[in-house]
Amino acid sequence: MTRFANHVAIVTGASSGIGRATALALAAEGAAVAVVAREAATLEPVVADCRHAGAEAIGLAADLTSAAGPDAIVRDTVARFGGVNVVVNAAGIIAMGTTEGTSDEAWDRMMDLNLRAPFRLMRAAFPHLQQRRGAVVNVSSVNGRRVFPNLAAYNTSKAALDQLTRCAAIDWAPHGVRVNAVNPGVTVTNLHRRSGMNEEAYAAFLARAKETHPLGRPGQPDEIAALILFLASPQSGWITGETIAIDGGRHLTCAR
Repeated sequence: MTRFANHVAIVTGASSGIGRATALALAAEGAAVAVVAREAATLEPVVADCRHAGAEAIGLAADLTSAAGPDAIVRDTVARFGGVNVVVNAAGIIAMGTTEGTSDEAWDRMMDLNLRAPFRLMRAAFPHLQQRRGAVVNVSSVNGRRVFPNLAAYNTSKAALDQLTRCAAIDWAPHGVRVNAVNPGVTVTNLHRRSGMNEEAYAAFLARAKETHPLGRPGQPDEIAALILFLASPQSGWITGETIAIDGGRHLTCAR
């Protein structure tokens, strides 16, 4: 399929997990892709795989939380490809912490990457998205829809990202720009490992996901990427402001 022929996409968090799967899926369907992560070395294999799929691709090493990061990403993408059709905000972090046990520093770090960075990248890209009547897809979480204990800052950041999605959708609808979000359940990525979870604990976490998700298993990045591509494509041209669960039914359950 070439749903994204002549499209240009920016994908953050593209070095692994959902971001990587989305970048490769977009490349396979004809998009030119700017893949973004903090470390240049982690982007090299993703760029190579995108090009192997027959797409143009560039790697942009950037700190999304820096003052200049979002503007530079958009500027470099437009300079290379001429515009922007799609922005996928897939970068994110998770950390444990109760409400009373979360420091200012931990709170700010969570909000900076999970909420402020997507906001600033969306804002920077808006003039170019407007020109092409483009689309934004934010990668939120089931935690944006449901509260889980010992994750106060993460839960809040994802709920706020969902609300930001709705705010941008209503503001930008007159300009032909659509904004949606996906809300995955537990998905097999490096997110939890990067939070400090060791391999034994992570294996137990995935095993537990078989019980907490009604469909009996965690998700895979390719499954989330498929929904992201649908929301970014002309096929979903009358959908905006939606936060769509893709979580094996997790959001339907009570805490257990």
